[in-house]
Amino acid sequence: MTQAQVYQAAGFGLAVPRGTRPAVVVVDFSYGFTDVRYPTAADMSAQIAATRRLTDLARERGWPVIYTTIAFHPGEVAHLPWLRKAAGMAALLEGSRLIEIDAATGILSGDPVIVKKGASAFHGTHLAALLTGARVDTLVVTGATTSGCVRATVVDAVQSGFNVLVPADCCADRAQPPHDASLYDMNQKYADVTDAADIESWLRGLGRG
Repeated sequence: MTQAQVYQAAGFGLAVPRGTRPAVVVVDFSYGFTDVRYPTAADMSAQIAATRRLTDLARERGWPVIYTTIAFHPGEVAHLPWLRKAAGMAALLEGSRLIEIDAATGILSGDPVIVKKGASAFHGTHLAALLTGARVDTLVVTGATTSGCVRATVVDAVQSGFNVLVPADCCADRAQPPHDASLYDMNQKYADVTDAADIESWLRGLGRG
């Protein structure tokens, strides 16, 4: 059997239902990930531009646009197991430029910013409550990194009861192999992996929020 046949036989890769009340979550497009002067970052300019087209449209239509960032208090750094494995992340300190959302995303002062301590935007945050309060049924997840915080957020989004769409050209990583593998896995098990043009067309076909 081919790889595709193996997954199909297992019942994976089915289409995700699309609701009528979307939200866009932009994961960790902060300077610590997007400004290449920092060792934790990579060039994500193309993915930010593609994401901005979706967030501008969603906001104009009245749908929630929510950003996330990772920020640590200095007193937490020595005690968090994640930072023992991924020590470079310890530079994402409260008050530093690294945790600020990149202005190229088009973030506005009225957009919520979820501050997190781990990979998933849901773990230990009020994101699920925020989305439920807005009666969101379908989540568009973009951002960085595809293999880390995007994937973790997608898995937790499904487990929190949301249908999930992932535009591949709106997601960025530090290397291509983990990016590709994570998109493949998400598409088989957790989300529909598509592109910004498809999401834009879908958003334009919905009513206003």
